[in-house]
Amino acid sequence: MKNPRTDRPSPLPSPRRGECARRMASDAPIHRPAWFLLLSLTWLASCTGQPRTFAARQPASAPVVVDAGHGFAITVPTGMHVRHDFQRNYLGSAAWKSFAGEDGHGEPVLALVLDGSSTITAAELRIGVGDDAVARAHCLDVPASGVPPRVSHVTLAGVAFTRFHAADAAMSHYLDVEAYRAIHDGRCYAIDLLVTGTRPEVYDPPATPPFQQEDARQHLRDALAGFRFL
Repeated sequence: MKNPRTDRPSPLPSPRRGECARRMASDAPIHRPAWFLLLSLTWLASCTGQPRTFAARQPASAPVVVDAGHGFAITVPTGMHVRHDFQRNYLGSAAWKSFAGEDGHGEPVLALVLDGSSTITAAELRIGVGDDAVARAHCLDVPASGVPPRVSHVTLAGVAFTRFHAADAAMSHYLDVEAYRAIHDGRCYAIDLLVTGTRPEVYDPPATPPFQQEDARQHLRDALAGFRFL
């Protein structure tokens, strides 16, 4: 005897579905890993023409840093710690935003540093704020080091941000930045997801990174979801 619950044929996809729906539905397993869900959200945003929106996914018990003076708060995820300066011993300046050059019209405010960060591999979410006219005028500038200049727009904490990717390298060192810029409430907010380090193979014996670069980037993007304006 056929089991009506297991032998029932699967419904056919509607012919009115667009390409985006077919990409999302074909041969889909029931359980999706986190990276697939993030990729799915990106596909949906590109298909609907709507900017991507970051939603907080941190547990309610996670500590929150509230900076009333600069108008924002951010959740501190497990596995990250807070720094209030950008002075480090690895590649990348201590300026208020990555690739700032001579632009000193802002201040470093807060960094969430991934535990285990070292000169081999380090990862940080940095927040810098500039509130004068020059900072606002150049807030959305994309540096010449964009590789290539991939500029897009996302919604973060209800505010439209410009996002770009930039990188730098010197000898055996590298710097990779996913940058977010927005003008809100008279301030320029510069948020950088920064992964930097040294190629492990230049050491003898080769060094062991504390974490993989892609894993670090995912941690930083998860942490970004905990950012909000006051």
